[in-house]
Amino acid sequence: MLSIKLNTFFMNRFKWNDMAPQEKLQLKNCTMGLLSDGTHPILQEECHVKDALSRIVVEMIKREWPQHWPDMLKEMEALTAMGDAQTELVMLVLLRLAEDVITFQTLPTQRRRDIQHTLTQNMDSIFTFLLGILQLHVNEYKKMKCIAGQELKAKAHWRVGVATLNTLAGYIDWVALVHITNDNCHLLEILCLLLSEPELQLEAAECLLIAISRKGKLEERKPFMVLFDEVAMNYILSAAQSAGGAALCNQSSGGIVERRYTFLKRLCQVLCALGSQICSLVGSDFEVQVPLNLDKYMEALFAFTTHPSQLLRSSTQMTWGNLFRHEILSKDPVVGQMAIKYLRAARISLVKTGFPSKNDCPGCEFSRVDFDSDEDFNCSFNSFRAQQGEAVRLACKIVPFEAFQIAREWVQYQICTPIDTGNTTSVQWDAMTFFTESVLGQLFKILEKEKIPIDEGMELLQMVVNYETRDPLILSCVLTIISTLFPFVTHQPHFLPQVLFKIFPSITFELVEDCKAPRTRAVKNLRRHACSSIIRICRDYSDFMLPCFDMMYEHVKKLFSSELLLTQMEKCALMEALILISNQFKDYNKQKAFLKELMAPVTAQWLSEEMKSVLLDPATFLAYVGADQVISDADTEDQMGINRSRISFCVNTILGVVKRARWPANPEEAKAGGFVVSTTSDGAPIYRNPCAEPLQALLPNLFALIRTQNNLFLPENINRLSKTFTRVYDIMDVEKNFALGIPQPLLDAYDSSAYRNIAERMQGFFSSLYDNCYHVLGNAGPCMQQDFYAIEGLAEQIVGSAFTHLDSVPDHRLRPLVRLFMKQLVMSCPHDYYDSLLNPLLGPLFTYLLQRLNFRWQIINQRTSLCAQEEDEAYEENHVTQEVVEEQLLRLVTREVMDLLSVTCITRKFPELSANKEEVDGESLPCLLVLFC
Repeated sequence: MLSIKLNTFFMNRFKWNDMAPQEKLQLKNCTMGLLSDGTHPILQEECHVKDALSRIVVEMIKREWPQHWPDMLKEMEALTAMGDAQTELVMLVLLRLAEDVITFQTLPTQRRRDIQHTLTQNMDSIFTFLLGILQLHVNEYKKMKCIAGQELKAKAHWRVGVATLNTLAGYIDWVALVHITNDNCHLLEILCLLLSEPELQLEAAECLLIAISRKGKLEERKPFMVLFDEVAMNYILSAAQSAGGAALCNQSSGGIVERRYTFLKRLCQVLCALGSQICSLVGSDFEVQVPLNLDKYMEALFAFTTHPSQLLRSSTQMTWGNLFRHEILSKDPVVGQMAIKYLRAARISLVKTGFPSKNDCPGCEFSRVDFDSDEDFNCSFNSFRAQQGEAVRLACKIVPFEAFQIAREWVQYQICTPIDTGNTTSVQWDAMTFFTESVLGQLFKILEKEKIPIDEGMELLQMVVNYETRDPLILSCVLTIISTLFPFVTHQPHFLPQVLFKIFPSITFELVEDCKAPRTRAVKNLRRHACSSIIRICRDYSDFMLPCFDMMYEHVKKLFSSELLLTQMEKCALMEALILISNQFKDYNKQKAFLKELMAPVTAQWLSEEMKSVLLDPATFLAYVGADQVISDADTEDQMGINRSRISFCVNTILGVVKRARWPANPEEAKAGGFVVSTTSDGAPIYRNPCAEPLQALLPNLFALIRTQNNLFLPENINRLSKTFTRVYDIMDVEKNFALGIPQPLLDAYDSSAYRNIAERMQGFFSSLYDNCYHVLGNAGPCMQQDFYAIEGLAEQIVGSAFTHLDSVPDHRLRPLVRLFMKQLVMSCPHDYYDSLLNPLLGPLFTYLLQRLNFRWQIINQRTSLCAQEEDEAYEENHVTQEVVEEQLLRLVTREVMDLLSVTCITRKFPELSANKEEVDGESLPCLLVLFC
């Protein structure tokens, strides 16, 4: 050790280039002497000694080779003949040399190029040398470990084998592919053989992974197909199928054998990389055929797909997707058979189990190694489920009938299985629902109408409709399956009423009737889901639903007659469903009369004198919604909640109408129904929307509400907030997490109450109301067409409401104005209204936004500079999170402003001006260019 320290001292104390040649030679000889006989035997010498000695040698090589030390490689090779310890040191030298020259590049550019060039020139001999060392010591290791009393010798050879594999890994990553594929991929074959050696398999797998993951020309990668030969694939398959048990709990410690589990991860990556290679090569211009042992490869991959580890399962999904998507491989019978096995295995892997905090399945032990928390696991599982859903859909394209039968059997099994007392059954239902949705969603797309199994589908739908449960989570799954199976109903319309009568009770579902206790999250989600199911059916099958319109309308009226039966949001959802069906009236007057009748209660409330006074004055508005009241007890009944719900109901109803009410898509039907008022100069029809007239009367109060909401951010109005509601204008946690890229926390939907305290409800009210107002304006143009754009003084009304006091509006409230309203307005506004509407709006808006963003970014940049100098830990703790949120929000606002600028400056072709594109270009851009002059 003293000699090593002296050598290091001389190299650091006296610059190498300033030393005399004789001194350099003496120091080099001394170092080589240490390599040859200056260390203890391989199993006794300390690792740090080996590392220090190899570092000294590499530093000499970096200074002397090849110009002044041309025989360096030969001397290293000669050292390996002196024993195991010397061979290991040589491997360490070669590895560190590659790392310093290629990976870390810790030397001057010219010296690095010289050494790399010389390494490349000698790579054939280096690889031959490394392979020879590897084979020699692996063979000796195998021989010695079988002889009693030779354990130490076996371990010495094993140590050299590991060092050689690590050195190979340092070179395989960057050498020319020809060195890896030489001699019919002899190196890869050796690595495959080593997969069966428990003590060497990890290092072998890492080398194999680096090699197979290499990119390059397809013709250079073609030799990789040798891994699909019988011998190599048998070793890979055997390792995949047997190593799982070795990675499971150690009998003595009760934990996972980490090295075995790491090997499993590497081997899984090897198979995925091999799948990427085969997908690239088969079907290319290099005549690569489907390998004969493709079945063994997929069996090996399948072993990881069915492994208890969630990480291993998810790692294979993209590869399955590539195989099932491949134009040639997907048609191979072997892939078809494996697709069926994959679909059956999905019945297990889609079940969300294996949380690290639990012990309900073998996967929990692996999850505790791979995930820090249940939230991390949940985020990973959601990503995995999305990938597996795509693979299931692709597999369904290959074997559609088998996929349908598997889904059908699973649904029938769950219906017949008794519900347990915990939430295990709901987890099974959730997985089954996702699988069924993925399969049937593809089935109707890929099968011809006459091949669809209508009778079996209707039988299955009948079972689902007849199934009864009071579990809200399972009932929610039932609704999803009904929606998924609904296309079968179009073939047997007489079954439609049964489906509707199954869905409607879920809209008013209660766990305990006449109970005033807050609803659980599961119940609220179920009711919301039922409303969404009705809307989805009415949207996608509005013509099919038309015969049931009167029945639905009467049922909705009965539900509306009870104030406590439905929430305001549920009422809005049912109104949207009716509007979607009314679009099939194809009679302007009839649809207009229906919309007026439907909106009459909202219109009366919205235009009442009381509501006008509330919407016009910020102080009155705050008092009306209860934001100026002090609430001492969080559990106190919210007296002003009914007022907030009235405002929300009116705005949400207006939004539902502008989103859903439309004229017929067929021009002839629209003309016959009275929806066409005139035509453009080139004969294109100009439509009128039946909702335009009632909506026009409601817009002035909407503009008043938007103006009042902007005024709420003024200091005098903020001071009117009571101490209970001082933070109701803050960004919602959901928005904050989105800006920061933080996944939503896990919620137990089974037991958790959806109840929020009054401050949270007030915050949610202000946030959703602000967004929905701009949603209405953004949809008003496409909905009302010229009846909106031609409103007298529209630009002035927008400036006087949406653009009022923007300096006081925070960034998270500025986003809806830009994204939801202005961007939609620019994209939908006809050219005829550019001068009267867009120019007066965009000029002041872009000028203001440019000034605001410049100012805000200056503050952020100055703050960043100050934080870099700040050492106060309390400051860091109290302010850094808020500053990160503000910066991320500013980035989002800036991005959305750029999106608005982009859609504004891109000239679009309009039918009436298509013959004179230059005129469009000349007229659409100047109003924007002036802004930046």
